[in-house]
Amino acid sequence: MASDDVRSDRRYTKDHEWTKEEDGRVLIGITAYAVDQLGDITLVNLDVKVGETITRGKAFGTIESVKTLSDLFAPLSGRVVQINQLLEQQPEKVNEDCYDLAWMIAVEPSDRSELDGLLDPTAYTELLKTAGH
Repeated sequence: MASDDVRSDRRYTKDHEWTKEEDGRVLIGITAYAVDQLGDITLVNLDVKVGETITRGKAFGTIESVKTLSDLFAPLSGRVVQINQLLEQQPEKVNEDCYDLAWMIAVEPSDRSELDGLLDPTAYTELLKTAGH
């Protein structure tokens, strides 16, 4: 997967996370660029449980690779309605399919307008260009 792979059905953060609205909830994951920067993912640690609330800008977990340990920041506030259990056993799925199979959490947003503050695909592509891609 190319690090400049940007999907048109999502919104993005400057921290290289994506959001995708689906059935009244919002899936959250990391982008191909983030995966490229991290290298081989060895551990995904989600510090939230279903029913808990996350706050935009606050960490909800960490992702560890052979290179580094990085925080996962909430791109919006809301209640966690699902956690991707697959990543507990197979964190390497993030390297294989960060946009579909390896989403991290699903959130019921408390304020949908927070999504409007995220980068659209064009703006995120521009951000990648300034990052040297």
